[in-house]
Amino acid sequence: MAKDIYEAIKDRRSNYSISNEKVVPEARVEEIVKFAVKHTPTAFNSQTGRVVILFDEENNRFWNIVEAALKKIVPEESFASTKEKIDGFRSGYGTVLFYEDQAVVEQMQEDFPLYSENFPKWSEQSSGMLQYNVWTLLETEGLGASLQHYTELIEEDVRAEWDIPKNWRFVAQMPFGKVTAAPDEKEFQPLYKRVKVYK
Repeated sequence: MAKDIYEAIKDRRSNYSISNEKVVPEARVEEIVKFAVKHTPTAFNSQTGRVVILFDEENNRFWNIVEAALKKIVPEESFASTKEKIDGFRSGYGTVLFYEDQAVVEQMQEDFPLYSENFPKWSEQSSGMLQYNVWTLLETEGLGASLQHYTELIEEDVRAEWDIPKNWRFVAQMPFGKVTAAPDEKEFQPLYKRVKVYK
């Protein structure tokens, strides 16, 4: 039985221990990612979100690019722990790459000059919602994920490798796979410090 929305929100966590076991078919992953892209809200219905899904060898190629880029900047004596982290991401079932189409953002700025300064911020907010929706939907399918931000460091190499349009700005990456170890217990601040209610 499918989880209800409360369970899905509660159970979505950063899962760093994942494997490439195909808990659900690739077609199902595509289906839920497309659903999230279609239905995530955007300012003025601008629909700025763009996504690339990488499976199997394509996923490995992506994390090889990340590893090679980090090897150039991380001191040799510290690189073993960096490589271990990248190997963990590479060991998953796939990775979702999140982009925002800057051509659309710029067009919205031109069409609605009164709100021009807000469109880049609204684009970021929409991307955050899209990432969260994809993450939560993956969780409902029994897949664990985490959100990573190796962006400027690898953006041009990734653009060349997968022919990403120039106007797509790289925002984040989400490696996902079968959860192989539960995440640590999460602590919460008291809600009275975070929520105010007036009646």
